[in-house]
This record gives sequence, structure tokens and C-alpha cells, in this order.
Amino acid sequence: MREIFPGLWPWMLAMLLFIVFLTNLSRKKKVEKRKYRLPPGRTGWPLVGDSFNWYNAVASSHPPRFVEEQVKRFGKIFSCSLFGKWAVVSADPSFNRFVMQNEGKLFQSSYPKSFRDLVGKNGVITVQGDQQRKLHAIASNMMRLDKLIKFHFLEDIQMVMIQTLANFHNNQHISLQDVCRKVAINQMVNQLLGVTSDSEVNEMAQLFSDFVDGCLSIPINLPGFAYHTAMTAREKIIGKINNIIEMHRQIQLQGTGATQEGGIGVLGRLVEEESLPDEAVADFIINLLFAGNETTAKTMLFAVYFLTHCPKAMKQLMDEQDGLRSNSNGEELLTWQDYKAMPFTQCVIDETLRLGGIAIWLIREAKEDVNYQDYIIPKGCFIVPFLSAVHLDENVYEGALTFNPWRWMDPQNEEKRNWRSSPFYAPFGGGARFCPGAELARLQIALFLHYFVTTYRWTQLKEDQLSFFPTARLVNGFQIRLTKRHDEMQELT
Repeated sequence: MREIFPGLWPWMLAMLLFIVFLTNLSRKKKVEKRKYRLPPGRTGWPLVGDSFNWYNAVASSHPPRFVEEQVKRFGKIFSCSLFGKWAVVSADPSFNRFVMQNEGKLFQSSYPKSFRDLVGKNGVITVQGDQQRKLHAIASNMMRLDKLIKFHFLEDIQMVMIQTLANFHNNQHISLQDVCRKVAINQMVNQLLGVTSDSEVNEMAQLFSDFVDGCLSIPINLPGFAYHTAMTAREKIIGKINNIIEMHRQIQLQGTGATQEGGIGVLGRLVEEESLPDEAVADFIINLLFAGNETTAKTMLFAVYFLTHCPKAMKQLMDEQDGLRSNSNGEELLTWQDYKAMPFTQCVIDETLRLGGIAIWLIREAKEDVNYQDYIIPKGCFIVPFLSAVHLDENVYEGALTFNPWRWMDPQNEEKRNWRSSPFYAPFGGGARFCPGAELARLQIALFLHYFVTTYRWTQLKEDQLSFFPTARLVNGFQIRLTKRHDEMQELT
């Protein structure tokens, strides 16, 4: 046979081995389902399982669609095959909280290779065990609001916001998605690295854009592939971080007192206060840049998008923000008391995070066989708490698919609204991996909404819709035409 088909023989042998592999995989799955009492579910197509159905749902404007279909058939906790591996998917708030609260004990985080490579082996997002707890504690301490206020972050955030939003002219067409990304990265490099020059900020913004685009890419490190571009951007970002570390140390050695109460941004404080090697410091900062930029930029964008389609909410938010501006005579920066006097703005942020949250699901892996209710989940099985399926559940939230910030004013939702402890509302995750920058993100979003709605009116130019894969975004970038409110008022008078 080799002589008759010399060129085809290797391919025929490979195909035979592949068929054997599929057969063994199928047998293994059947054995696993017999051995363990997995939640009910289905196997889907051979090898790929339900991967295509999953992708089609999460890439749409309604990510829980696939989950909702399975919940109707099998219940709120079900099993399916995703990307060649068994997964237990949950739309059950109690089980989701159980998984998050047992991070590091029964479950551990699981990420694709490209993501792990880019955020780094010392990143707080991907590390496990004691190191994760140590880095998370450092991040939580650094991001405490009382510390941020002490180091003038409230003023710094506003100055960055004002400078970034002051450059638009009347009737200018913009992609708000790009603007929000620029605002967020400007804030993060200013606060984390102490970088303020426009050229450095713009360079960092481009590098970080390349970095983010590769986080869920195919890990092929060759020119022309997103992963290669992202890894190159990572090396350049690390080089800049190391230069800032060295500059800070030189200032310390000179004893000039040039650093303000703790150094050059969070990075300076990190170098001064924590005994971490430079490699760990660089990964730590990259993780904060990634987490802060994605959450903040996209929530700013989605908030404006939802407000644009809800004129009643837009008017109430504008009235609240105009009231703050009139109290300060339109000249001074907002104070901490002003921020605390934004109850409806906080409702808008909560509703935006519920309806268009960035962390729509989590991926965990069982560290050991896990008993939960009548189920036994085997070691190595994927666990997917689908947070968005709870946030958009009609049985949890009346009119769940409707943007309704007033729901958070209802006393019945007061306990549900506590995003630190509520099983029904977890936009920042929970447990040992609860987002340490949650408070900072909310502050940034509120200040952005203040300066954007008090400075501009806008008209949407192109229809748009949300998509959540590979990252949360608006498909067309939310194209709008801006009009300065000051000029508009002058025309009316």
C-alpha cells in the first residue's frame, strides 16, 4: 500500500490516528460521565462539542443566549463540551458565589496561553496560591480610595479628563469607543506610571492597544500575527516601566525630595513600599493597566450608549451634573463631596455594569473532585460561572433587558445592589479575585460622565450594537457628532 500511495500514506496514517483519538476521547467522556455525577447536559458535536454555539452567543449583543437555552432544558447548572473539554456552566447565583469564594481552595483560574504569556507569570490576574493573595493584597492597598485621595488622584483624574475632552470642535465626528480608550489609558498611565507628556501617553496608548488585541489571539509568535505584535508591545511597555523604576531610584539616591508623598504614581509607591523584584513589578503594573483600562473604558462607552437611547435617564443625569457645576460656579474641580452627591449617576453606572458588564463570565478549573449538592465535579473540569446570565435573568430583575437605572432606587434592590457581597450582582467578580480597582473605576466613570455631558451634546450617526467577543465593544465604535453645549446655549440666546 505504501508503494501504491507513497504521497498519501502519511496522511492516511494521520487520519487513522485521529479517528482513534476521537474514539478514545468519546469513550473517556462516557466513562467520566458514568464515574462522576456531573450536572445534566449534552455532548454536542464530536470534539468541538458546543463550541460554535457558545461562540455565536458570546460574540452577539446577548451573550447568555446559549446558556438560557440550556437552562430551559437542564436547569441552572448544566454540563457541556467546550473546546474539547467538559465544562460545568452555571447561571445559578449561589453556585457562582460558591465558586468565587473557594478560589484557591477548590478552584483555580484558567486562561488561554496567549493571555497568560502577555499578562506575565507574575501578574495578579493569573498567579495562583500564596503569591496571588500577596499581590492581590498589594493591589487592594494601592487602590484604596483614601490613599488615592491623599495622593491627589481626584484632581489628577479630572485634569486628564479635561485635557483629553477639550480638543474636540463643533460638529466633529468621533468614534466614542476610541475616545474612551484614550481617556482610560491616559488616566491609567498617569496614575500608575506618573507619565504626563502627550507624546509618551500616545505612544503608550498605541502599545497597549496592540497588547490588548493579542490577549485572546492564536499564540503564533511570527510577524503578521496579533500574538507577535502583542508580545513585541509587551517588551516595549516593560522597557518603559523599567526606565521609570530606574529614574525613581536615582531620585531616591539623590535625595532631592522630587517625588510627591510616595513617588511617581503607583509605580513609585510600589518600588518604595513593597519588596518585589523588578520583573514582578513590571507584570504587576501591566496587569493593573489591562484590568483598569478595559473595565473603565468600556463602561464609560456603554453608559453613554445606553443614555443616548434613554432620553429620560439622560435628562435626569444631566440635571444632576449641571447642579454640581452650578454649585461650583463652573470653575473649580469637583470635590470628594461632589462625587458623593451623584446618586442617580451611581444608578446609571450600576445599571450599565449589569446590562453591559465587561466580565460576563469567569473560567475556573477544579483543583480536586468537588461535591456540590448532588453533583460530583471531577478534578480538571472547567467551571464557567456565567455572571451575565444572572444579571439578565427576568426572574431576578424585572425587565432585565431594559436599561432602567431607577431600579437601583427601589429599597427592595438595596441588598441585591451590594456588588461586594451580592450573589445576584457581581460586575467586579468576587472572592479572592475581587477586582481591587473597583472603587477607582467607578470614580473615573462618574467623572467622565460629568465632564462629557456638561461639555457636549451629541447625535448618533450610525446604528450600533454590543458585542462581547473577543472583548466587549460596540461593533461600529459608536460614531457620533459633537456640539459644544456652551456654543449651543449662545446660539439659543
